[in-house]
Amino acid sequence: MQFQEYATQDALGLAALVRSGEVTPEEVLDAALSAVDAFDPTLHAFTGVYADRARSVIAKGLPDGCFRGVPFALKDLWTAWTGTPIGNGSRLLGGTVAEHDDELVRRALASGLVVMGRTATPELGLSPTTEPLATGPTRNPWNTHRSAGGSSGGAAAAVAAGLLPLAHATDGGGSIRIPASRCGLFGLKPTRGRVPSGPARGEGWGGLSAHHVVTRTVRDSAAALDVLAGPEPGQPYAAPPVHGPFADEVGRSPGPLRIGFCLDAPNGAPVDPEVRAAVLRSAERLESLGHRVESVSFPVSADQLAAVQGTIITAHVAAVIDERLELLGRAQREDDVEPVTAAFAEWGRMATARQYLQAVQAMHAIGRAAARQLTDLDLLMTPTCGDLAPPLGLLAGDDLERFVGAVGPSGAFTSLANASGQPAMSVPLDRAADGTPIGTQFVARFGAEALLLRLAAELEAAHPWPLLAPFPVSA
Repeated sequence: MQFQEYATQDALGLAALVRSGEVTPEEVLDAALSAVDAFDPTLHAFTGVYADRARSVIAKGLPDGCFRGVPFALKDLWTAWTGTPIGNGSRLLGGTVAEHDDELVRRALASGLVVMGRTATPELGLSPTTEPLATGPTRNPWNTHRSAGGSSGGAAAAVAAGLLPLAHATDGGGSIRIPASRCGLFGLKPTRGRVPSGPARGEGWGGLSAHHVVTRTVRDSAAALDVLAGPEPGQPYAAPPVHGPFADEVGRSPGPLRIGFCLDAPNGAPVDPEVRAAVLRSAERLESLGHRVESVSFPVSADQLAAVQGTIITAHVAAVIDERLELLGRAQREDDVEPVTAAFAEWGRMATARQYLQAVQAMHAIGRAAARQLTDLDLLMTPTCGDLAPPLGLLAGDDLERFVGAVGPSGAFTSLANASGQPAMSVPLDRAADGTPIGTQFVARFGAEALLLRLAAELEAAHPWPLLAPFPVSA
């Protein structure tokens, strides 16, 4: 199977070729591995490739699921895959070998996906760019001098470049949607509790984080959600039940929708003029499709969001670092973690139990405020990111002050859905003058992934986006 044939198929397309007998799972895997060998030395999307293990799984016989024979990779952040090390983008918190498969991994394997590697993430998933000191920077296949986003930057770079048709991703503040926007992909963050995190972890970051995938097509994301979604015994949150397969929502009319749009970042961060123009174009597209679009205010303040994220995330960072240091029987050293991570840990250690409880209560209050806004609206539309993909190095390194100043536009709009637990998606409808992708974000009511998928498929049909970045297809 040649690269062009492999890379221009989405995951369901590859599975159909396998099902028809036109190609074998071995041939598809070989195409993926050849692409990784050829192009990943430049992109640096992977932290580990397990070719022999993937071949062994195929040789034993794959389940006859919807993704049978499709190559897949796991984000290298806390996700357990038996017998493989988990890097977490960290020198201190990397290297632990998993002793079990997470439920998400079991479900992926049962669908016929061939897990063949792990993709890069910033240290502990804390940055909207993927440039950890432990493994080096991941490059954006649309422009290799720019960031691929984070924290699922390795997954997004691999999919956008055609190395994989879809890849596992997580989202605790925008980490599916930000790299999807940066790399021209479709990125859906599901409702809190829709996809399980266990069995070892009941939740990520107190419920802020969610698991799913990044894809090139809407139908792949919908089919993957059918595979991965569903309650796990004992999980702390449960998403509302669904009324049929998500895959069946693709192609169904969303009906005329009332959509509110907001262009001003709640944290006051500047919004790039090209990003503003892209969202306004999206509003025009929606109106041409019969939807009603109106300007609205962002439902919560930046202070509310910062209070939640600042306490919950930093407390979790402090806890995992201190637990590792206790296992090692020593104090933290200067070179254990990156400066930004060290600062987060220090802030987390200063948080009191009362402050943490207040942050959790504030998180749920944000959910109620966002839900109230969507009693009169069907969806909220915003930029995914307030800026274009930044150059590599701007959000990395040891300059904490520069990081804090530069990070503002990246996650200004995305963190709302993490605090509220609502589903949200980035749709790759636009590109800047230099070709840089620009995503538009849509946020739906709690549990309403079906509506998002219907609208996304409608937009995909009316305004199709490029399925591959110019790299490496043009190489």
